[in-house]
Amino acid sequence: MRQLPKIIQGGMGVGVSNWRLAQAVSKLGQLGVVSGTALDTLFVRRLADGDQGGHMRRGLEAFPFPEMAKRIWNEYFVPGGKPADAPYPALPMHQQKNPRKLIEVCMASNFVEVFLAREGHKNPVGINFLEKVQMPHLASIYGAMLAGVGYVLMGAGIPLHIPGVLDAFVAQHAAEYKLSIAGASQATEAMMGLNPAEFAEGPLPVLRRPKFLAIISSNTLATTMLRRANGRVDGFVIEGPTAGGHNAPPRGKLQLSESGEPVYGDRDRVNLEEMRAMGVPFWLAGGYGNAQALQSALDEGAVGVQVGTAFAFTEESGLRDDLKSELLGQARAGAGRVYTDRLASPTGFPFKVALLEGTTSELPIYEERKRVCDLGYLREAYEAPGGKIGYRCAAEPVNNFMAKGGTATEAEGRKCLCNSLLANVGHAQIRKDGSVEPALVTIGDDLNTVAQYLQPGRASYTAADVVGRMLDTKAHSEEKTLLAATA
Repeated sequence: MRQLPKIIQGGMGVGVSNWRLAQAVSKLGQLGVVSGTALDTLFVRRLADGDQGGHMRRGLEAFPFPEMAKRIWNEYFVPGGKPADAPYPALPMHQQKNPRKLIEVCMASNFVEVFLAREGHKNPVGINFLEKVQMPHLASIYGAMLAGVGYVLMGAGIPLHIPGVLDAFVAQHAAEYKLSIAGASQATEAMMGLNPAEFAEGPLPVLRRPKFLAIISSNTLATTMLRRANGRVDGFVIEGPTAGGHNAPPRGKLQLSESGEPVYGDRDRVNLEEMRAMGVPFWLAGGYGNAQALQSALDEGAVGVQVGTAFAFTEESGLRDDLKSELLGQARAGAGRVYTDRLASPTGFPFKVALLEGTTSELPIYEERKRVCDLGYLREAYEAPGGKIGYRCAAEPVNNFMAKGGTATEAEGRKCLCNSLLANVGHAQIRKDGSVEPALVTIGDDLNTVAQYLQPGRASYTAADVVGRMLDTKAHSEEKTLLAATA
């Protein structure tokens, strides 16, 4: 591996940190990261829209299992794209033992995203997963490794068993991953497994082990990962509560502000002196999207920083143009508002929400939405009567959730992040009644600071603008001078 990057572009949402953004950042010598969340569904919807630009086909043509690629293409590609008012095709929801078809789509989609991000340069590319979204892990990771992914990053939980999965796949062995089961007795254990030999169409490809970075929010979690992980942990991303997406809950008794947001205190700050003593590389995240913050992190002993919000609004990101435009306008006026919603996510983790009209962040719109769980990435496994494994989501219809042992209180205020995040990137599901799933934008508390990247006379900016300004490179300084002279 080359020198460790100073800037890690954060893995954001579903398709916001897409292959185009990751490719642009990695070409600049920093670490571009694709989001691995719900990639199988996003991939199928891109095919249903006619594979604009032919990129999915190009990725599938490079996939090392051509017969598998052919099956997927023939089933999901729609020449010219589906009618605008037609719904997208549905995949089966993930469970402990997935059907082969779902495993194949999951494997191929992760391969394609990483393959495209790696085109045109020789620098590493990363992929980001949520530990809470466990059931697609094995197929997703194997697909990304087939494409030569350089880093695997994972947060939203304690990913103790991911290093062992990476080691198993490199050794061309089957990998296992323990599925968390809510309400299960200690004697109850459910393992998920993937044997690459069952899917290969010839000799198994030789793989290289990617570096594994755990996304953490406390010294305790860092120590736990180093002591108990079943393989090598190559570094940490230390994410503070100002970062976008899911935040770790505050430590200790939950306290709420007047607006109903979780209150974070001294106990939620990571002791960087202790982190330095561990001797493992670390990056800081949450409000580090400028050159001064980067230098501050370096002074604290960090290798660099992870940045999400600034990259979310670049021309290369997958966020819808209308959402970018509205939020950039708010940022320019210093009027952007971000709310830490303790109830929004079915995971129970606090979740950052940009307050925008016409999205599910507006409570009346969400109350009008018919509750449905048809993607199921945030479902949790639970022990059903008779010792069987069932699946439930706090954002599904309340009666269904309660019938599976959940409570009305647990379902209160929950939002369907799966459908909303796909809507953020232009792939909203069309319902039979003609309704369209609304968006729900998650972004960091430093939303208004992205205005620094907007040059006079320009309504947008690029990944190169972010990297250049953060590193304060000579080339970027010359570009700024040229822009000022021509404005």
